[in-house]
Amino acid sequence: MNLFAEIRTLVTDSLTALVAEGVLPSGLDFAQVAVEPPRDAAHGDMATNAAMVLAKPAGMPPRAIAEALAARLAADPRVTAADVAGPGFLNLRLAAPVWQGLVKAALTQGAQFGKSNAGAGRKVNVEFVSANPTGPMHVGHVRGAVVGDALARLLAFAGWDVTREYYINDGGAQVDVLARSAYERYREANGLEPEIREGLYPGDYLIPVGEALKARFGDSLLDKGEQYWLAEIREIASEMMMEEIRGDLAALGVKMDVYSSEKALYGTGQIEAAIQALRDMGLIYEGTLEPPKGKTLEDWEPRVQTLFRSTAHGDDVDRPVMKSDGSWTYFAPDIAYHYNKVQRGFDELIDIFGADHGGYVKRMKAAVSALSGGKVPLDIKLVQLVKLYKNGEPFKMSKRAGTFVTLRDVVEQAGADVTRFMMLTRKNDVTLDFDFAKVLEQSKDNPVFYVQYANARINSVLRKSREAGIDCSDAALANADLAILGHPAEIEMAKKLAEWPRLVEIAAKGNEPHRIAFYLYELASEFHSLWNKGNDDTSLRFIQDGNAATSAAKIALARATGVVISAGLGILGVTPVEEMR
Repeated sequence: MNLFAEIRTLVTDSLTALVAEGVLPSGLDFAQVAVEPPRDAAHGDMATNAAMVLAKPAGMPPRAIAEALAARLAADPRVTAADVAGPGFLNLRLAAPVWQGLVKAALTQGAQFGKSNAGAGRKVNVEFVSANPTGPMHVGHVRGAVVGDALARLLAFAGWDVTREYYINDGGAQVDVLARSAYERYREANGLEPEIREGLYPGDYLIPVGEALKARFGDSLLDKGEQYWLAEIREIASEMMMEEIRGDLAALGVKMDVYSSEKALYGTGQIEAAIQALRDMGLIYEGTLEPPKGKTLEDWEPRVQTLFRSTAHGDDVDRPVMKSDGSWTYFAPDIAYHYNKVQRGFDELIDIFGADHGGYVKRMKAAVSALSGGKVPLDIKLVQLVKLYKNGEPFKMSKRAGTFVTLRDVVEQAGADVTRFMMLTRKNDVTLDFDFAKVLEQSKDNPVFYVQYANARINSVLRKSREAGIDCSDAALANADLAILGHPAEIEMAKKLAEWPRLVEIAAKGNEPHRIAFYLYELASEFHSLWNKGNDDTSLRFIQDGNAATSAAKIALARATGVVISAGLGILGVTPVEEMR
């Protein structure tokens, strides 16, 4: 039940009636007519821009349209007031039964409340994490993993057919570095001193890889040149690292649907096919690029390269896909990988990248635009850094990792649920401070605690109600006399619940899962406020001794709030707690 959508339908039906009456001219397009919360809650419950967006095409003053529309809307029993403000803004106030009916809808629909068909079953591929298989996941990957998984959950909740995908970057030089690093741990397992020279991976996490290599090869690879062992050790080490990464993701509650390998693109004709597709469109040519910004001609050696005319699809400069020595650039396999996604029939693509990939956005969008004929949109979300603290002091790195804080470090100290929620308390493109002491603090300043505490309070109400012999099933509560919920504080609580279906659609259409976390904090705040008011005004307490009907209505409001909190936490991948410990 999307109440805002229902009132928008009322508005457009009223406009259609005004057209039929000759008050408005025919042929008007109502697509831009919106119904939203007013900027100032004191102005009403909802506001519509109908008069403002229709004034020019109708050739009428906006206030004249607003006044005619207001008269029609005011006749509907759901609307208690339709007030014209300024040049033609229209503010609406809704009757109490509308909000009380919202509580009933939440209880009747349960976990389905707020679900949407906005995605209409469109297939969307969400690629996220995609870390190099060279070691355990670090804190930077945590945020990208949470954002990607929460976005996938949100889109599924809003009607998209979602595929979660991990692109294994196993085709570059970094995997050779992994193999050389693992070889040193193999030497160590054979009793020799490892030579962890500069440029190799120093973390202790490769010690088990060295031991596995010893178990497989004994000492047969010692003192042999890397041409004898590099390829095989690279394969073994990268697979062991991927197993560790899968375990890291599982510890965070993330499960991928598909793992795709960059290495699998080489030697299979897939890169060549993607580049040929672009060539057939006239978008591949041999040329020389201008010097990058900041470089003088003296510092720049112009050379002929094979270039993708990405400027034809919105990029700032054309991009090399093949080097002058005939080898592919890093961009070429990424083009092929995204071409593969287009060929798999996805209607939309989303990539979650680290902040250091900012320069990649336009070229990747250009490639997908070209290869899909402009039919498949690609949205790229850049995830900014996470700064770790403990009691206000920078958190030190993990010895096991060698140079960085691992995902396991974070999850083991804070817990998966706390970690996931806190990673969504800022928009993805804003740096996030994560203090281990503060995220475990039991206070209003800790959003995850505040939301979970609201859910625990709701469950305590339900437990006490059952002990008092009150039927707290959703079916029974939905049939309570909800007209009893007439206090302004109770109506405000119901109004906050009414925002949920609309919020889900807005967050999904914008690919913005952080909006869910923001909303849950606001909802919890509204609930705690109502709870605290009950300390001073006993009529607001959820259980009214000796009055089963009144108790049932108030418990219904609490339970409806719990329905929405549980749904929101589910989208974030967080388990609702029933009792604070």
